[in-house]
Amino acid sequence: MRFVLSHHAELELKNRRIPPEILEAVLHNPQQIVEEYGGKRVYQSQVDFGHGKIYLLRAIVCDNVEPAVVITVYKTSKIEKYWRSL
Repeated sequence: MRFVLSHHAELELKNRRIPPEILEAVLHNPQQIVEEYGGKRVYQSQVDFGHGKIYLLRAIVCDNVEPAVVITVYKTSKIEKYWRSL
């Protein structure tokens, strides 16, 4: 699947200092895809950003269009809040 970043997602990627290659890896090989409101989905994976602490990288995606649109992206330390036990 192909992905494009919304203007907002591009800004958040820079503001939150998330390396684009890590986002790309999560989009193409997420550990989980979680259904969200409005037909959106969250592509998420637990990632070590190089500081020895694991964060959850979450990309909110509208993937019912081609190419899929990444609406926003962020990382959080609150893994247990968002992680879904399948």
